[in-house]
Amino acid sequence: MKANNPFRTYCTNLVQTNEIKSSLENHNKIQLSGLVGSSYSLTTSAVIKNSKRPNLFIFQDKESASYFLDDLENLIKNEILFYPASTRRLHQLDESENSNVILRSEVLSKLNIENNPIIVTYSEALLEKVISKKDLKKNTIDIQKNDEIEIGELENNLQNLNFEKVDFVIEPGQYSIRGGILDVYSYADEYPVRLEFYDTIIESIRSFDVNNQLSISEKDKIVIIPNTENKKNDSTKVSFLNYLPSNTIIWIKDVAYTKELLDDYLNKSKEQFKNNKIKQDPEELFTNGEYFVKELSNFSVIESSSVTFFDTQKNISINTSNLTAINKRFDLLKKDLIKNKEIGIQNIILCSSEEQEARFKKIFDNYTEDIEYRCVIFPLYKGYIDYTNKYAIYTDHQIFDRHYKFKLKTKFNNKQAITIKQLTELKVGDYITHIDHGIGKFEGLFKINNNSKKQEVIKLTYKDGDILYISIHSLHKIAKFSSKEGVEPKINQLGSPAWKRTKEKTKQKVKKIAFDLINLYAKRKIKKGFAFSPDSYLQHELEASFIYEETPDQIKTSNEIKIDMEKEMPMDRLVCGDVGFGKTEIAIRAAFKAIADSKQVAVLVPTTILALQHYKTFKKRLKHLPCNVDYINRFKTSKEQKETIENLSKGRIDVLIGTHRIVSKDVKFYDLGLLIIDEEQKFGVNIKDKIKLIKESIDTLTLSATPIPRTLQFSLLGARDLSIINTPPPNRQSVETNITVMNQELIRNAINYEISRNGQVYFIHNRIENIKEISGIIQKLCPNVKIKFGHGQMDGKKLEELMIDFIEGDFDVLVSTTIIENGVDVPNANTIIINNAQNFGLSDLHQMRGRVGRSNKKAFCYLISPPLHTISQESKKRLTALEQFSTLGSGFKIAMRDLDIRGAGDLLGADQSGFINEIGFETYQKILDEAIEELKKEKFNELFKDDESQFYIQDCQLDTDLEILIPENYVSSVSERLNLYKEINNLKTEIEINNFILKIKDRFGSIPKNIMSMFDAIRMRWLSKEIGFERIVIKKGVMRAYLPISKNTLYYNSFQFKKVLDFLKNYSNSCEMNEKNERLSLKLNNINSIESALNICKNILSS
Repeated sequence: MKANNPFRTYCTNLVQTNEIKSSLENHNKIQLSGLVGSSYSLTTSAVIKNSKRPNLFIFQDKESASYFLDDLENLIKNEILFYPASTRRLHQLDESENSNVILRSEVLSKLNIENNPIIVTYSEALLEKVISKKDLKKNTIDIQKNDEIEIGELENNLQNLNFEKVDFVIEPGQYSIRGGILDVYSYADEYPVRLEFYDTIIESIRSFDVNNQLSISEKDKIVIIPNTENKKNDSTKVSFLNYLPSNTIIWIKDVAYTKELLDDYLNKSKEQFKNNKIKQDPEELFTNGEYFVKELSNFSVIESSSVTFFDTQKNISINTSNLTAINKRFDLLKKDLIKNKEIGIQNIILCSSEEQEARFKKIFDNYTEDIEYRCVIFPLYKGYIDYTNKYAIYTDHQIFDRHYKFKLKTKFNNKQAITIKQLTELKVGDYITHIDHGIGKFEGLFKINNNSKKQEVIKLTYKDGDILYISIHSLHKIAKFSSKEGVEPKINQLGSPAWKRTKEKTKQKVKKIAFDLINLYAKRKIKKGFAFSPDSYLQHELEASFIYEETPDQIKTSNEIKIDMEKEMPMDRLVCGDVGFGKTEIAIRAAFKAIADSKQVAVLVPTTILALQHYKTFKKRLKHLPCNVDYINRFKTSKEQKETIENLSKGRIDVLIGTHRIVSKDVKFYDLGLLIIDEEQKFGVNIKDKIKLIKESIDTLTLSATPIPRTLQFSLLGARDLSIINTPPPNRQSVETNITVMNQELIRNAINYEISRNGQVYFIHNRIENIKEISGIIQKLCPNVKIKFGHGQMDGKKLEELMIDFIEGDFDVLVSTTIIENGVDVPNANTIIINNAQNFGLSDLHQMRGRVGRSNKKAFCYLISPPLHTISQESKKRLTALEQFSTLGSGFKIAMRDLDIRGAGDLLGADQSGFINEIGFETYQKILDEAIEELKKEKFNELFKDDESQFYIQDCQLDTDLEILIPENYVSSVSERLNLYKEINNLKTEIEINNFILKIKDRFGSIPKNIMSMFDAIRMRWLSKEIGFERIVIKKGVMRAYLPISKNTLYYNSFQFKKVLDFLKNYSNSCEMNEKNERLSLKLNNINSIESALNICKNILSS
């Protein structure tokens, strides 16, 4: 946010600002009343902006503190610190969250060194006592650039502070050493730091990212602080207010509320201590209400409640009021703006973006009256009318009834990338697939002598103990075997034709599928459809009223769809996005674009409940717009269905939402313009065939929550237009996921906690026969909670009523089977308990968990399973993966094969999963790529003649006795060396090589010559692919380059082969061509380095 935003000038010229400032000079206790909406944020920001005193703001709860913090950070440039509770739930003492611990430690650290910090907190956070100033100083390590210290001495100091030594630092409280580099993650910093030593002198200090382990910025000094929230350490504990300088100004919403909360919690903890549920005396850990009030009385306090706790010496009142609820009714807004102008109040409309500003202009341009208002791009939580200062502030999200999201203050970046790396890492004993030799077992990384030169190779074992050593230059040929959970692969025999046959069979089948896809694309290219008009002003109004903030991917996808719809060629676009990423909104916008051109829209969904859910969503979003939405499914009677079909054929219905009933013969559209398909993979073959016929001439939009494997995207790009929504909605918090055994107290606590914050709960139990008993048990645990149960075998009408009641919030807990998995959206339900979670697949668990956390409230998911040691290895892996990947967007990131495989099978047909299980997923992708490349050349040459990325060979294999490897003394970890080899093998451009060099130099220090030779080997393979060399062998100073088999007539008629012949002619003294087994090869002598071989390839291409 720019510092000179015009809105900030309004904030500094408030009447009350000087009155508050002067009162603070003379009085200790002040009451500030009458402030509503964000007027409190504007007033306080103007007072504290240039304050020479520390300021602490205490709110009732985390949410109100977060909204205020967001306002404050937008209004002033000062650094604002957030002080949260260390645990996510008050009654779970041992489960402190690292991100909260870092924020708390940062506040304590800053209070030790800074004079006038601004701190925002809430009642719950003040409960826990903190380490005393004296003890914190004693446990702090200060380090500056050019300090002299032995790396071993620093390691001892870290161990004394309970820091843990690891290979790679990913969490606070860890450190690692690699040669002269020490990485450490202090509890007082957002990022870990990397100290680079020159002998005993600290040469550089850099912060780095845990996910990619790369440096972010240089630092001159750092403060290393241990875990200050450790309940078990012996340090002296004091209340948080004890830390504050005596001249601190404390702004508090409600003193009595905070006092009662502290007392109430302390009493509960004493009870738990008495029953041995907590080990430490609560008096040592927590502050009580009386002590809090006693300490508070020593400071300057500004209370903003209508009834004050302290006797105040000064009362300051400002006349502000809440705005009229506009809720998208622009006539109301117009009246308000005109009325304000008449009584001398200036109108300010705050917009979140330039697009919103433009939308307002278009909407107001349609009115004949002259409406006076000023539009400013500035985010603010809540508007209000200020009669004292004579202005009214309206916010776009309130006008459009949109959800305003604060940016959550967090300091700990999730370690997801590292975990993904661990999940896909090769471990000894893993099954692997080699593209040429089939399935074997991985035995590790080994050093061998090749012509008395050391080389590193990968050892694989096959059937009957056969051993295959693979060069590190051929790593791209092997992949970790992955298929559906629990499928044990059959190990191949080296040299047996069985693998070749399996591969060929797969390729033929894949070719057929790819052929159909490309054929459909070719047909669409020739067909003429309807070209829709550009956006109308009503379209702008609809888009501006979206209740959430749009993500970049949503905007991009929406624009791609509009471009497709405005073309004559029928659209066929597939939109993939994780659960809750806003695909339905994109569909609504596309539907309205079609309606604006008097076309009808069909929305096809897999389940009756989803039809109902979509009907409600479409109806709500299009409420004030000229269109008629209806639905058809088994919940409607025959008479109702007949009526709907008649209205549809006469053009009285604009949008029809329904299950497969929509494609029945008796359903006739008056003028269909757009077909939207949700979760296409869930439909049967007959319906898919009907869809294909429609697709040829009508714009089609398909939505899928199944993530598409990245490599599959590129293959499909030639055959289908693809949009990926990969960015989670802003401020959508991750779902806190816990694996637990069946524990009645935990279930009771989880349900009661959710109900206490007016939320709802899903309880998933997938056995219909005893679902009634289960809901009875829950009712006994929580007698005051309204509970109902439902399953897919219930009568349609009853199930519909049940789901509607739950969506409307008529009862608290829904005990159900997995019927909620697909698309049922209840933003108020933020806790899900899944019974017998070990019996579900990962994608099912992920989809179910996606039902909660759809608002800005913290959501919880409890996976109930038997103790982990008693369940199968696969189930254990699934549950722990889900627990680790709790961050949003992890549907794409859980590179866990369950999802990927489901995605491949769904897109390419269910029969493909058999092949995937036989050959492994990555190998399947490679074969698919090859098949599509071959088809492009053989059958669809005309269609793809502009494709410049075509090569005559897939890859060049390198076989050499030159010493090209990563030295052990440079990277000692075997698994990390293997990862680096894999990364080097996958480098595709010079830019990627340069970035990789910077990366390893940053992580491991100066790069040895051997590694630089590896990059030359990669460059040589790129050029060889361009030339057409299938294999290069460099041994004993002789280089042999093998060309494709002579049947490849396309290659031997190409420009590339002509270059090889030209080179042969120019260098006939040092180069000769041989033929053996219908294969030509070049032979060159005196090639003693990879650099010389690279130069040969360069010379051939420049011939």
